[in-house]
Amino acid sequence: MNPLPLAWTLLTVSLWTAGVSQILLQEPIKVLYPKISTPENIDCNCNNSCDSVYWFRNTPNPNILQFLGKCNNAERVNYGPGVEKARFKLSKRGNTAFVLRIENVTEEDTGTYSCVLKAKSGTEVWKPGTVLWPGVTPPTSPPKMTLKPPVKPVCACHPKKNFAQDGCDYMVLWPLVGVTAGLALALIYTLHYFSRLPKKCRHHFQKMRQMP
Repeated sequence: MNPLPLAWTLLTVSLWTAGVSQILLQEPIKVLYPKISTPENIDCNCNNSCDSVYWFRNTPNPNILQFLGKCNNAERVNYGPGVEKARFKLSKRGNTAFVLRIENVTEEDTGTYSCVLKAKSGTEVWKPGTVLWPGVTPPTSPPKMTLKPPVKPVCACHPKKNFAQDGCDYMVLWPLVGVTAGLALALIYTLHYFSRLPKKCRHHFQKMRQMP
């Protein structure tokens, strides 16, 4: 669907309110996908003090701009020519919002719905509009990418043991124990060897050590 350009809509409706200050809000266009035969609400929020709202609809086939109606703060409604009053409900919600409710949505309700807020000062505020696609399946958005948290480096020891007492200290302690045991065995073997030598050999060995 190619909605009617907003500039052409402004030009058409401004003929009714010549000389009135107009403001076009830069907001993204909202798209709705209601199911057939279900109700749908279209909101028109007012940031400042607004006196009334005008509702318009632009249909694609045929390309027609239609005035749906006007609703003021007292919820007094004036419908446009040919509007189904039983299906199009104009009302006010709270102090800052007007609502257009469409009962039993059909494919013929496809179009762009725009609202014009009229402030108490006389300024008109134009909303970009809401596109209605009854019975159309909304496009699916791509799946969101989730990043995995970084993995913290851990010691190769058993995770349930206390690292300060029973953990990684064994990796250093056992090699030291092995070296100490090896030196002790070498010393014992040396002493045992000299203890088995004859006394003459030992006496001769001591003399050799005393010689310069």
